[in-house]
Amino acid sequence: MGNDWNHLVENMSNRLAPSMAKDHPNLPVLKEEGCYYYGVDGRTYLDFTSGIATTNVGHRHPKVVEAIKEGADQLGHGPSGVIIYESILKLADRLAEIMPGDLDCFFFGNSGAEAIEGAIKLAKHVTERPYIVSFIGGFHGRSMGALSVTSSKSKYRKFLNPTGSYQVPYAQVEDAPEGTDPEQYVVQQLEKDFERLFAHQVTPDEVAAVLVEPVLGEGGYIVPPKAWLQKVRELCDYYGLLLIFDEVQTGFGRTGEWFASQTFDVTPDIMAIAKGIANGMPLSATVAPNELMKQWPLGSHATTFGGNPIACSAANAVLDVIQEENLLENTKETGAYAAEKLKKIKDRHKSIGRIRSVGLMIGIEIVDPVTGKPNSEGLFNILDKALENGVLFYFGGNQTEIIRMIPPLTISKEQIDEGLKMFDEALTAYEEEITVY
Repeated sequence: MGNDWNHLVENMSNRLAPSMAKDHPNLPVLKEEGCYYYGVDGRTYLDFTSGIATTNVGHRHPKVVEAIKEGADQLGHGPSGVIIYESILKLADRLAEIMPGDLDCFFFGNSGAEAIEGAIKLAKHVTERPYIVSFIGGFHGRSMGALSVTSSKSKYRKFLNPTGSYQVPYAQVEDAPEGTDPEQYVVQQLEKDFERLFAHQVTPDEVAAVLVEPVLGEGGYIVPPKAWLQKVRELCDYYGLLLIFDEVQTGFGRTGEWFASQTFDVTPDIMAIAKGIANGMPLSATVAPNELMKQWPLGSHATTFGGNPIACSAANAVLDVIQEENLLENTKETGAYAAEKLKKIKDRHKSIGRIRSVGLMIGIEIVDPVTGKPNSEGLFNILDKALENGVLFYFGGNQTEIIRMIPPLTISKEQIDEGLKMFDEALTAYEEEITVY
C-alpha cells in the first residue's frame, strides 16, 4: 500500500484542482474513528477539526454508520418529489421540534452554500426585493449567490464580480475606545452603520434580508455580544427586513445548544443549516416558517440530489446520538474547560494573542511575539509542529491568523488535555526556534 500511496500523492497535483488539493495539511489517512485519524504512516492523530466542524458526533459513530448501512439497503437516491420516503419525512418532523421559534419547513440540499443560495432566493422571492445586506468578514460559501454575501477574504471574489449585496461591519468589541463599554459601543456602531447604509447606498425597501453568521466562522471565530445580535433582529423588524442566520458551522450543538440562535436568544426568519446535520454525509437545509416557505411555489427552486435518503438516515441517527449522549451539555463543559486551559497556555506564550470561544468553537489568534501583529507564517509553523506531535488543528481569519479548535462534540477532558499538551509543546518548539527568549 505504501508504494501505491506514494504514487497517488505524488500525482495529486496533476489530478486534483489546486483549489481543492492545496489545503493544509494534506494528511494521508487510512481510517477515522471517534476523535482520531489513522495515518498511512502508522501513526494516530487526535483530530481537533471535525472535518471543519462537520463530524460533530465523532468520526464514523457506530449508530450513524449503522443508519447509513440500513438506509443503503432500502434506497440509494430520491429524488425527493418524484418519490417520497420515510427518512426525509421523519427528519423534517424531528428537526421542526428542535429548531428555534416557528422555523418548521425545510428545503433540503447538499451543502452549506446550497442552503445559503436557497435562503437568498427565498427571501428575494417572497419580498420581491433585489438586495441582501451581509457583514464584513462573513463566509457563506463560494457559489455565485453565496459569494455575493461572502467577504471573509477578498481573494474569494477576485475576477468574479458577485453582485446583489451590501456589507456592513461585524461586531468588533476589541475596537471599542478605551473607557467605553464594548458591548454598548458595538450596538451603537451597528445602528450608525445601518443608518449610513440606508442614507447613502440603498433604501430599506430595496433590501430583502439581512444575512449574518451568529458567530463569525472562517472570518476569525468572532463571538458577538448577545445584545449586538439582538439589535440586528430589532433593526430588521424596524426596517421591515427578513433576518437570515447562517448556522452552517454553528448548528447541531457546536455552541452548546442545538443552534446558536438559542445560545444568543435571537430567532431569525430564515436559517441555513448543514455541516453537522449528517456527520459528513452531504446534506443541508434552508429552513423557514411554513407560512413563508409556501410562498415559494413549485419550480421556483429545485434539486436532484438534495435530501438524499441515505444522508437523511444518517441525520436522524445524529439527532439520536446528540440526545442520548448528552452532547450539548458535554460541549458546554468541555468547551469551557478547553478555553480555561488555553488561557493558561497563553500566559506562557507570547505567540498567542486573543482567544475567542463559545462551546467547542474556539479561535486562537497567532501573533508575532515582538510586534503583536497577526502572524500567518508562524501559524502554519505551529500547525505543522502540532501535527508532528500528533494533533490536527485548522486555520481561519482574514489574515490566516486564527487557529481553529473545533473537535467533535464527543471529546473528553482527557483528550483535550492530550491535544493541548501537544499544542503547548508545538508553541514552545516554535518560539525556541525563532529565539524569542
